[in-house]
Amino acid sequence: MTNLERPGSFAALKVAPPLVATLEQQGIIRPFPIQALTIADALAGRDVCGKAKTGSGKTLAFGLPMLQRLSPLTSKAAAPSAHRAPRGLVLVPTRELAAQVADVLTPLAKATDVDLTACYGGTPMDSQVAAMHAGTDVVIATPGRLIDLRQRGAVDLSHIEVVVIDEADRMADMGFMPQVEWLLRHLGGAHQTMLFSATLDGDVDRLVHHELTDPVRHEVISEQPTVTAMAHRFLQVHQMDKVKVVASICRHSRRAIVFARTKRGADRLTDALRKEGVDARAIHGDLRQQVRERALHSFASGRLPVLVATDVAARGLDVESIDVVIHYDPPGDHKAYLHRSGRTARAGREGMVVTLVLWNEQLEVERIQKRVGLSSPVVEMFSNDPRLADLRSWDPARSSVA
Repeated sequence: MTNLERPGSFAALKVAPPLVATLEQQGIIRPFPIQALTIADALAGRDVCGKAKTGSGKTLAFGLPMLQRLSPLTSKAAAPSAHRAPRGLVLVPTRELAAQVADVLTPLAKATDVDLTACYGGTPMDSQVAAMHAGTDVVIATPGRLIDLRQRGAVDLSHIEVVVIDEADRMADMGFMPQVEWLLRHLGGAHQTMLFSATLDGDVDRLVHHELTDPVRHEVISEQPTVTAMAHRFLQVHQMDKVKVVASICRHSRRAIVFARTKRGADRLTDALRKEGVDARAIHGDLRQQVRERALHSFASGRLPVLVATDVAARGLDVESIDVVIHYDPPGDHKAYLHRSGRTARAGREGMVVTLVLWNEQLEVERIQKRVGLSSPVVEMFSNDPRLADLRSWDPARSSVA
């Protein structure tokens, strides 16, 4: 057994050498749990149902088998030709996630001589139509944009061999399940289906039963519940001092994401933070896609320390090493609290979640705490409080005064 084929390596999972080499160039040596569980079954052509939370490595879990099975270099697939119809399809709920999946898979696709095209709203339709006409092997798309392309006659889905439904629970939450089902009904012939989701109940469970054939099921169980994997602080603030509190927290963090309730509120908060000397940018649905992608890329690369986001814009956001999540506006319910807060404390790293609470929001925040299993005092704090410099080491249960 070579060193590359040692147990627990990608090579031991029968991932092709060109893919293993490309992963190693990126410093990716050992598979994450969801990858170790699913890759062998996916390479064997089985339908796969994977349950794992966002940030667990699902993109490589489906991307490596898909590219290897479709590649003319590593399989019996036909050599690329012009005007070919796609044979691989990845459906994702948001344009941000489509772009992120494409970024992860592009170098791997090049290593296996597979052409890959991302299609989503907010970008010119004409360029995506041209890409489809030129021929591509794999399409990564949001359901709405792919339906538009198909209804224009720009994309032929009759040759699809591998289908991936990523973040299926968010597809359901955002109301996209009818579109997903419509697209699956219009695929031609037999195909392998891989579905990944953080939850497998309700509409997702029905999709699994109707669209997957004898699927092998794999689940990654977190060592600890998401809510206990991070530190939680609840600060009672005053309206006129609220932005300054956020600015103080951000100055003592390497990378922070701040959640606002509305698009206009996100813009106002971004402007206010900049006036406080904090480098922040907003992402929400009213911004041009190019502006959103530039902000996300700067944030993911570490050049931008603070991202201000609405709930919808942040869905599918997968950025490592976020130190703190700040609920500038408290979330609407406990599910939103968990979705927002889940942007930090990933892959075993520490994380901090800070919720700012006005006097008239305290009862609702206490209800959210109860629903997620927390019991933390709401402590009044002003922007000049020295505890803001190190909220992690401060224990709110022991000190309710400065």
